[in-house]
Amino acid sequence: MDKISSVEELKVFKRSHEFTLNIYRITKQSPQAEKFGLVAQMRRAAASIGTNLLEGSHRLSRKEFRQFVGISKGSAGELKYHLLLAKDLGYLPESEYFILRTGVDQISMMLNGLAKSLTDTKH
Repeated sequence: MDKISSVEELKVFKRSHEFTLNIYRITKQSPQAEKFGLVAQMRRAAASIGTNLLEGSHRLSRKEFRQFVGISKGSAGELKYHLLLAKDLGYLPESEYFILRTGVDQISMMLNGLAKSLTDTKH
């Protein structure tokens, strides 16, 4: 991993933050009955991606940071299911689902790359 002054400079962090903002916007349209259910879960999982990246970057070692990148990846996986559930319940149009699913898949791939860079023994 190249030297950065802040994790907030990483494309994956910026992308996950934009994605989280989008999830918040989209879930405003969900049924009121889901406010404390699926909507809360989707928002929490989306926000957890960036949260864990930032928290992990403040840990004392690359190994700890990598662990938090793994937690971020887990949150992305959780969000994939929530998106599928929202689609299948009719809260999310299929076209929107595919756009969001593609976005979270791309973030997951970026997280894989970050995790790999943190295990690179050259640094």
